Amino acid sequence: MPPSLAETFRNDSKRLEAALGLDAGSARIEVQCLLQVVLQVNRAHLLTHPEQILNAEQQAHFTALFERRLSGEPIAYILGEREFYGLNFRVTPATLIPRSDTELLVELALQHIPPRSAFRVLDLGTGSGALALSIAHARPEAEVTAVDASPEALDVARENAQRLNIANVRLLQSDWFSALGGERYDLIVSNPPYIAEGDAHLAQGDLRFEPRAALASGADGLDDIRRIVAGAKQHLNADGWLLFEHGYDQAERARELLRQNGYSGVFSACDLSGIERVSGGMIS
Repeated sequence: MPPSLAETFRNDSKRLEAALGLDAGSARIEVQCLLQVVLQVNRAHLLTHPEQILNAEQQAHFTALFERRLSGEPIAYILGEREFYGLNFRVTPATLIPRSDTELLVELALQHIPPRSAFRVLDLGTGSGALALSIAHARPEAEVTAVDASPEALDVARENAQRLNIANVRLLQSDWFSALGGERYDLIVSNPPYIAEGDAHLAQGDLRFEPRAALASGADGLDDIRRIVAGAKQHLNADGWLLFEHGYDQAERARELLRQNGYSGVFSACDLSGIERVSGGMIS
């Protein structure tokens, strides 16, 4: 007889723990998410019907999804979505998976954007649009431009803008600043590639499945950050700010790059783990 929901939770959660090194709570949540997709039900249904047996079609569907996760494919790509800053974003292998650490960048950006203001914001390397759309959603009168070199990523961002009914974002294909001409902004934000090309983490976990071009950036991981810091000066209004995410050990070098390029008020901010995750500076 096929297993009940309770048995599926117990057995397959343990399989995920063993195969992927997940903690028990995370493994259970992932099994729950896959079952919700298969059964098209909410979490409450799963908790109140532990005795339910999947029919043959449902079991086959669940097994196919579970095997993908067991092989290491990110749960966000399997589900096709990820929550970020209170919004639900579609994600595909053409985009990075939004991560909670990046919410710090949204919070810092919003501190610089006055409410009910036509503030001009640029998001460089928007991917799924998570950063730009979160900012635009929180500041509906801001004028947000989001660029990415990947047309596939922009298609995902465009779909997210439509799904979330966010109209104050312009999406543009551009290799960083290349398609922006002389446009200037009050704030530039970016979560660029910042992993060193030879970093062993690129062959581990979710990173194995994410687009390499959105992850790695030269021998020290700072090639794209150098381009952004140097190029942003020509696209910032007076007293405009540049804010960007970087690696856990790159804050000191990021501040140095900002100072070398003439930024003032240079700082770094820590994420919830106490790691310096975002740096920025202002052009006078």
